[in-house]
Amino acid sequence: MGITKLADLIRFDAPDAISYKDISDYTGKAIALDTSIVVNQFRAATPSLNKQIQDKYTLLSSPLTGLFFRTLTFLEYDIKPVFVFDGRPPGEKRAVLEKRAELAGWTSPSHTGTELYLKESKLNARNCIQLLKLIGVPVIQAPADAEALCAWLVKEGTVDAVASEDMDTLPFGANILIRQFKSKKDGLIPLDREVIEYSLTKLLERLQINHQEFVDLCILLGCDYCEKICGLGPRRALRLIQKHRTIENVLLHINRKNHSVPLSWKYNEARKIFLDAPQAAPAELTWTEPDEEALVEFLCRTTRVSEARVRQRLLKFHQIRETGRQTRMENFFRITIQPGEAGDSLSSSEKRPKPK
Repeated sequence: MGITKLADLIRFDAPDAISYKDISDYTGKAIALDTSIVVNQFRAATPSLNKQIQDKYTLLSSPLTGLFFRTLTFLEYDIKPVFVFDGRPPGEKRAVLEKRAELAGWTSPSHTGTELYLKESKLNARNCIQLLKLIGVPVIQAPADAEALCAWLVKEGTVDAVASEDMDTLPFGANILIRQFKSKKDGLIPLDREVIEYSLTKLLERLQINHQEFVDLCILLGCDYCEKICGLGPRRALRLIQKHRTIENVLLHINRKNHSVPLSWKYNEARKIFLDAPQAAPAELTWTEPDEEALVEFLCRTTRVSEARVRQRLLKFHQIRETGRQTRMENFFRITIQPGEAGDSLSSSEKRPKPK
């Protein structure tokens, strides 16, 4: 779900925080991706059948082949992807996971929808991790929600930005969030050239609030970790935070007849998740050459994609590298980025940092 109507609020009240950029502006940049978001985009393209009768090839084929094609396209643009995987979700997120599982059709007499949903997610994660390692891109396991670790990697300067469709990377503290950073169809044709970039620094300046106040605003708007106040719209929530600064003070100044507060409202727990999310920093990030033969064997064994299709895509990948579409491609592979080396600005006019 992310943060309810946050994108609309930013568009109307802080338009200066939004930039529309070309995908080529991220050439040479390290971008953290919440892998579950990427995988779910491809899973959504899978035929809408009862999950209990879909065979494993149908379930795995779309996410894995889509991830394969899309990752190669990132590399063709000389973009250095870093894929972050979810760890154990906070208990406060269980209600959201149950709803997602129900909408996805995960039901069983002996298991809750959430248990089946998480089980299938773990199966996909194991296969995606193996695939990405064969492609030669970094994989990081988050201790909790992946978007929290993605945000922290940006704050620490380990990567340049987060690419995600979920807006909650902003309250987690991501300085730069990129949306629409995706292919048009299963990674089979080039990426959309235009992406949307959000600057957290400009957003806070425009709204005239600090980061903790912004977290409280996002909780009022509606997040994955607790319920929200009934009937409180985004513009009203913003004005209340700008005036009263904390949820505690807001509660003292709202009409509870018009805006009922949830019983035992766990806003403080949600605030703590955003501000104190556990982290697990990688020692280094390394990109290597794809293992072509292992990729062919893995994809043909795990999915229904043909060997000819895999080899054709890899051939195209090598041809693009050879024709010089990637800038300074000879310096791309075997790059190691230490935490703190990535830049804060993503201006296309700045010079690319020299790899060690």
